[in-house]
Amino acid sequence: MAEDPTAQAIRREPSPRGRRRDSSRDDAILDAALEVLAEQGYDRMKMDQVAARAKAGKATVYRRWASKQDMLIEAVTRLGDNQVDIDILPDTGNFRGDVLALLRPETSDEAQHRITVMAGLATLPANEHPVLTRAAHTAGTQPWIVVMHTLIERAIARGEVAEPADLDMVAAVLPMMMAYRVSIEREPFDHDLVARILDTVLLPVLGLAAPG
Repeated sequence: MAEDPTAQAIRREPSPRGRRRDSSRDDAILDAALEVLAEQGYDRMKMDQVAARAKAGKATVYRRWASKQDMLIEAVTRLGDNQVDIDILPDTGNFRGDVLALLRPETSDEAQHRITVMAGLATLPANEHPVLTRAAHTAGTQPWIVVMHTLIERAIARGEVAEPADLDMVAAVLPMMMAYRVSIEREPFDHDLVARILDTVLLPVLGLAAPG
């Protein structure tokens, strides 16, 4: 893929000696990149749009990232790093309560935003952008799969459920259904939907009865 002419021109400009990169601008630019991605999708997204959204000069953006792919790899990786803290998961005494406490409305809004951002990458051919699509999966759904894995292991440890034949697959059920709802169906998910998925799909798989 040909390099953006603006990026070529900026890189030909001599950088003043002694000037250090202002890292305080990085977060604002990366946030703007994810917003533009969610609105425009990958193909229509332009680095100039990101610069305008972040109120940053084009030179500032192009000196940091050679292409929008490089920018988005860093942006989605950063997004994944700021997911749920595995060390402070809710502990209500039962698996269903833990999941519903984890995905309380404000957390669901955050997760939904992350998945919406990743939906902007959903149409990318994986063979053309393997690093970016892998980063999107790792940031968008993998942290939630790890969380579900942890909650199921906790339920096993307290004798609430027996270990399923394929723990990794069971742990992926809810995160993947959430991702499908937002990125493919383009519909929001809420606390009630999470409860229905739990009660009709995940709890039966784990041998648990739904309330009532």
